[in-house]
Amino acid sequence: MDVYLNWKGKMAFEGAGESGFTQRFDAEESVGGQNSAARPMELIALGLAGCTGMDVISILAKKKQQVTDFQVKVHAPRAEEHPKVFTRAVIEYLVSGKEIDSAAVLRAIELSAEKYCPAQAMLGKAFPMELMYKIFDEQGNLVSEGKYK
Repeated sequence: MDVYLNWKGKMAFEGAGESGFTQRFDAEESVGGQNSAARPMELIALGLAGCTGMDVISILAKKKQQVTDFQVKVHAPRAEEHPKVFTRAVIEYLVSGKEIDSAAVLRAIELSAEKYCPAQAMLGKAFPMELMYKIFDEQGNLVSEGKYK
């Protein structure tokens, strides 16, 4: 994979990868930025959420689950000292729909974690991850919840 990054002044950058879609980066004002774009570490966490989210929703579709809403939340605390790496992550999958099978959700999460998501595989070598899910019916009522590992 090849990417490029161009400096736009102060702490702002703009870059793109092979897809051609551009992404801006910036820092908060206290470190010389203008607070005009996402931070690099936010994009790493978003990449993790996007990678596993795409896997899970794809697998649930193949399992004929009637998903009407889906969200992935990543909570990733960082070390207080530089380089302020992520110290762990909690990934929460929120699945809504009609008669969603919790075994199908758990299997989709397992396949993403163990086989398909390169971001999860790579970052999992750097810090521990806890994977949780909640399933809601079409009216928004919690039907079940659980953990993977």
